[in-house]
Amino acid sequence: MLSLLWPRTVATQVFLLQLGVVLLLIATAVVVLVIQDRNRAIQEAGDRSLVAAESFANAPGTAIAMKSEDPTAALQPHAEALREKTGVDYVVALSPYGFRWTHPDPDQIGKHVSTSYGEALEGEPHQTTFDSSLGKAVDSTVAVFDAKGTAVGLVTVGVTVSKVTSVVQHQLPVIFAAGGVALLLAAGGSALVSRRLRRQTGGLGPVEMTRMYEHHDAVLHAVREGVIILDGDGRLLLVNDEARRLLALPPEAEGRAVTGLGLSPALAGLLGSGREATDKVFLAGDILLAVNVRPVGPKGGSVATLRDTTELRALAGRADVAGGRLRLIYEASTRIGTTLDVTRTAEELTEVAVPRFADFATIELLEPVLRGGEPTVASLEMCRVAAAGIRDDAPLDPVGTRMHYEPGNPTALGMTTGRPVLVEHLATSDGWRAQDPERTQRVIEYGIHSMISVPLQARGQLLGAVAFWRSEQDPFQSDDLSPAEELAARAAVCIDNARRYTREHITAVALQRSLLPGTFPELSALEVGHRYLPAQAGVGGDWYDVIPLPGARVALVVGDVVGHGLHAAATMGRLRTAVHNFAALDLPPDELLAHLDDLITRIDQDATAEGNTEAITGATCLYAVYDPVSGRCVVARAGHPGPALVSPDGTVTFPDIPVSPPLGVGGGLPVETAELQLAADSRLVLFTDGLVEARGRDIDTGLGMLREALARTDGASPDDTCRVVLDAMLRTRSSDDVALLVARTRLLDPEQVGEWEVPHDPAAVSRIRTEATRKLEAWGLGEATFTTELILSELVTNAIRYGDSPISLRLLRDRDSLICEVGDGTSTSPHLRRAAFTDEGGRGLFLVAQMSRRWGTRYTDRGKIIWAEQALGAGAAGDLSGLLMTDL
Repeated sequence: MLSLLWPRTVATQVFLLQLGVVLLLIATAVVVLVIQDRNRAIQEAGDRSLVAAESFANAPGTAIAMKSEDPTAALQPHAEALREKTGVDYVVALSPYGFRWTHPDPDQIGKHVSTSYGEALEGEPHQTTFDSSLGKAVDSTVAVFDAKGTAVGLVTVGVTVSKVTSVVQHQLPVIFAAGGVALLLAAGGSALVSRRLRRQTGGLGPVEMTRMYEHHDAVLHAVREGVIILDGDGRLLLVNDEARRLLALPPEAEGRAVTGLGLSPALAGLLGSGREATDKVFLAGDILLAVNVRPVGPKGGSVATLRDTTELRALAGRADVAGGRLRLIYEASTRIGTTLDVTRTAEELTEVAVPRFADFATIELLEPVLRGGEPTVASLEMCRVAAAGIRDDAPLDPVGTRMHYEPGNPTALGMTTGRPVLVEHLATSDGWRAQDPERTQRVIEYGIHSMISVPLQARGQLLGAVAFWRSEQDPFQSDDLSPAEELAARAAVCIDNARRYTREHITAVALQRSLLPGTFPELSALEVGHRYLPAQAGVGGDWYDVIPLPGARVALVVGDVVGHGLHAAATMGRLRTAVHNFAALDLPPDELLAHLDDLITRIDQDATAEGNTEAITGATCLYAVYDPVSGRCVVARAGHPGPALVSPDGTVTFPDIPVSPPLGVGGGLPVETAELQLAADSRLVLFTDGLVEARGRDIDTGLGMLREALARTDGASPDDTCRVVLDAMLRTRSSDDVALLVARTRLLDPEQVGEWEVPHDPAAVSRIRTEATRKLEAWGLGEATFTTELILSELVTNAIRYGDSPISLRLLRDRDSLICEVGDGTSTSPHLRRAAFTDEGGRGLFLVAQMSRRWGTRYTDRGKIIWAEQALGAGAAGDLSGLLMTDL
């Protein structure tokens, strides 16, 4: 039956083919026409809705109506009139916020529209095609702008596509007529083609056609790609030699079902299904096959091609490995060196390497590197500073172990040559096992089988070594040396930077410590406790000092130089030296700070002239002088926080001290002082702003915390007070350095003080001398009577002769010294000089200087005080009669 229906002649076959082509073309033309007509209808519907929307939006009065009090009343009639005239489905006016003013259905007026109209509000018409209950429709939305260009509303118009007239029915007859003509031409053409084919084949017979088939079959089996042809039932019709080799098929495979050839179920299922597939990968033995399947033939047959991709997969695997190494190096560049800590940097290297590159990683550094010193290769003594692994029970040397590698060890070899050393099999490495046979045996039994040791070098210096170990991953190969060396190189630079920072930090701290005072002498006036904490970022410019002054008085100083580093520390040292020099002149606090301000201004000017941009501007200082005789404390401050005062009963207050501008920026403004009357056992707490200020905490909060901390130190010593305050205020490392000075006040016993008012009469000198002698005998200082009488006679006589009233004398007994103070109402200061042999006077101050340990002048509000301090006990002056006779 099939042979009767299937045409035998070439002409008939060609004609049928052309008939199919013509029918296909006609069908295609009809489909294209329908699609074009549909698109045209949608476009025309969009144009109609857009024109209607634009017309309504730009109509005179539309913008005014939208801005009126009742837009619906003004716009609804016009919208409905436009809808009826234009034949659109709806005309809706919206507020800029999407609420309807008009709608064909009055119930919808006032409701919100959820569609997006932001593009229309920006001035661009917005069109949307959607499926409605009446079919596909087009909606156009435009904005309405007032005279100022402000969008006052929106107009949206919708049109159903079905309302647009179709043109397909007018063009179909033309297409069918053209198809009939084409068929007539095809019939004539088929006859002509048949006649020509018979002439061109030259009467080719079956033998020649068979030979041609054999030739094509030979080519099919010679290609390096497997080809399989299957019928609709999944049976093999044709298998070339390459496919037979790739699949290991038996000789009689043709005609058998593909599922019965011993192939993997997944591959057999794909080939038997006949469904299309592209580059599906299957494993056939040791071969990776890329399979492509294409359905062919009217009976559902298919053709499959097979390609060996084993080598390509190996190349892809190596590419994946290379990509993973690149990602590892990139991650190392971002994760190693996040801090300037040597140990932490080494730990970051181990964290990056494990487990992506190695199962375990250990790092040893030379001892000088850990201390910030310059590394030396004279000794291979190192310390293990970091270790990481996929497990914690590895029998490798722990962190903190001192390591010394023998010359034959791979690590020692790498440090000597400067190149990485690969040991693929640790069990056969005699040099590595000789280091510690017992431990290395445990390492091998644990499963660690391979290692790479890389020296850490930076700027031509050897810093240490890193070792990468593997236990579960494949042994290291020569390809792994490059990423290992790259990791070590990046880490070495970061470690060297941290080492250099450590060295500079240690140097700065040493400088800071050397510039700060060490221990303070025993003082009768005060008991002192002090602390200094450097900032987390390094040393700074905070400082403190306790300076003994004449008359048993004591100066307390706290200062701060803004900034950190060597410059701040050096500046602090200069300021402390300047304060000592000014304090030696016995200046009052306000004058001392004024001189310090002038000094810093000159230093800044000199630095600017030399092109040095690091000025001292920003320094602050608080200076206080305490007198244990009267309990009077005079305080002045320049830009510095005021002190805290803890009364003997535990009450904490912050005295109001006038504040002046910071040093160097005062511009010559006067410095004000405050006078505090301190009872015995009061604690004066001086501090820098780093104690009370912190990130996220203002100074008021800090002062409140300080008040609470001091309230808990009732009866504590100054040292204990410092400890409690720092524990309460600085729970973590401060970002600014902190100086803290706590002074507990004492008062001299009135029995240790003798005071007299001296009349302005030379005859009173002998009486004053006699009373002073009685006081010395009462103190048990009879051996100092002669020297004291001579000193006070000279000072009192000079005050009567050259000074003015009131004149006073005060003797102070303080531990190992006796202080004689004579005050008068003038500010003229005497000067020490050596008198000539012919001079009748001028030797008095010389004798005072020779007989006293030190002497000097200090000025008061009502004049001056000349004082002389004598040493008692072993340091007292001896018999001065010989000196007096020599001078005479």
